[in-house]
Amino acid sequence: AKNLYLVDYTGVVGSANTGDSTKDAVARGKEGLDGAPLAAAIDAVKPNLIIGCTGKGGLFTEEIVRKMGAGVERPCIFALSNPTANSECTAEEAYTWTDGRAIFAAGSPMPEMTLDGKRLIPSQCNNMYIFPGVGLGASISGSKRVSDAMFVKAAQAVAGSLTEQDLAEGRVFPQLPAIRDVSQAVATAVYQCAIDEQIATIYPKERETVADNVRRRFYDPTYVPLVRPADSS
Repeated sequence: AKNLYLVDYTGVVGSANTGDSTKDAVARGKEGLDGAPLAAAIDAVKPNLIIGCTGKGGLFTEEIVRKMGAGVERPCIFALSNPTANSECTAEEAYTWTDGRAIFAAGSPMPEMTLDGKRLIPSQCNNMYIFPGVGLGASISGSKRVSDAMFVKAAQAVAGSLTEQDLAEGRVFPQLPAIRDVSQAVATAVYQCAIDEQIATIYPKERETVADNVRRRFYDPTYVPLVRPADSS
């Protein structure tokens, strides 16, 4: 929590005596910024990433976004509140106010845009990239529990699924048509994590890799007709 700053309606949470263990862990060591507004916090910290989950549309104003762009070369701006009307800013605003340098994600789908001839594609930050693979990996490994490390490995697997083209276009997540490949990568990472943490109870067959086991047990939604077609003769 050292490099994580929490800002609520009162400003930066810098008091470690809120009674909320999560807030206290984040606030510890940040007493000097206690109560500082968001703009002042950005000036002081120069963060790489700002995450909005406030439900307050337009909270990331032009001033806020430009401050993010002034502090780092590729500011990450995640406006995750739903629906779109509650998003802290739009993709167009984030890209325009940072001259196309922002790496943007939103809770709702937003249209791509072209700025100075460069195609910019916002990502939708959605747990669909994580939960199918985590569930599969945990279940087919017979894991005794779902550990924190599994989610770290799952996140790394999603990030590792991005292509160079995805990154060049500013995507935070792989393209949706690759979702099955991403889910397999996540399930493999989670299964291997369960083995490494010694909480797996089911193991791949002899001479079978974890990835092979996942592919063999991966659900394929291929449907067969249940009613014999009528004789057309």
